[in-house]
Amino acid sequence: MSGRPYGPDDARAIPQGAGSRGSSGGSASGVGESADTGDDVYTVDVRGRRRERPTPEPPAGGDQQGPPRRRRPPVVRVVLLLVLAWLAFMVFTPLHAWNSVSKVDTTPAGQRPAETKGFNYLLVGSDSREGLTAAQKKEYATGNAAGRRTDSIILVHVPEGGGKPALISIPRDSYVPVPGHHSNKINAAFSLGGPNLLVETVEQVTDLHIDGYVEIGFAGFASVVDSVGGVNICVPFHMNDKKAGINLKKGCQVLDGKNALGYVRARYSDPRGDIGRAERQRQFLAAIMKKALTPSTVLIPTRYWHFSHAAANGLIVGQDTSMRDASRVLLAMRAVSNDQGLSLVVPIQSVNYPTSAGSSVKWDTARAKALFTMLRNDEPLEAPPAGTDGKPSGG
Repeated sequence: MSGRPYGPDDARAIPQGAGSRGSSGGSASGVGESADTGDDVYTVDVRGRRRERPTPEPPAGGDQQGPPRRRRPPVVRVVLLLVLAWLAFMVFTPLHAWNSVSKVDTTPAGQRPAETKGFNYLLVGSDSREGLTAAQKKEYATGNAAGRRTDSIILVHVPEGGGKPALISIPRDSYVPVPGHHSNKINAAFSLGGPNLLVETVEQVTDLHIDGYVEIGFAGFASVVDSVGGVNICVPFHMNDKKAGINLKKGCQVLDGKNALGYVRARYSDPRGDIGRAERQRQFLAAIMKKALTPSTVLIPTRYWHFSHAAANGLIVGQDTSMRDASRVLLAMRAVSNDQGLSLVVPIQSVNYPTSAGSSVKWDTARAKALFTMLRNDEPLEAPPAGTDGKPSGG
């Protein structure tokens, strides 16, 4: 065998003679030696070869490593970024709008009722003309009265446990004790001492701790309606009310800011007077929240932005009223629009009760106390309690 020298991995022949193994007492011959070349037998030496490692078999169960993952197509990444941007916008918008909300001190004087389970808020609609131009005052038929008075007073109860939230109208002509001012119509409390005295009056006559205060004026009211493109309202009867600046036909229709404002203000064209107006106010609040949270508002960035800021610009809240408190009020209004909440009136006995302040609304004392006790104890409300339908118990 000649040629290049053997490498460590080369196979090479080793001659094996018959006498290569010594006889008894002999010694083994060296590698490559032979006593009888005729009987040589060649074997292959593989001692220097590297042993190949066996290929591992896949584990039982078929858990084989799949092909390398493909990167997401650009379109998918773009869609994900758009979704994240939209979610961020949804969160940022109300937070930004909240910064423009006006805050006032509404802390009542004197000893307050103890805090209890559940949340009780005072929602007030005022007749403030602040922010209205001369042309708007004429268009909305608001007049030029200075200051602000209550056009609506609604107690909003949000349960902490079970049961439905409730909007409970307090007729503004309700004859009640006003701290420091004898008895009077409850809206006089607002005129005499602003939100502080109104909150104190409500707390004293209901024995409920008011957890927050939210107020909206005429200008903010109309702007909110126009920001969502109008609100669908079913007008219960023909309403021609010059003092409210409306002439509405009976039936369901979309009301713009001007007509919606007149609809909730009108009292002389409603045979039920203040009670009928309070019912229409609750109807409207439910309708505006239903419209505000529809896809046509939420999914259109400009409309969502305008609604949030129009609502915020028209709001006045108590200094201790948080954004979370305001959201509870809004969600309670939304629940009423979906028949998941209750629309109530403080139980009344008479709507023509003669007093020193003129014809007033007298509460049904026993039923009113029963209602306020339920709220104070945060008892679950699933159906309207007795007397909360707005019908006087005294006929």
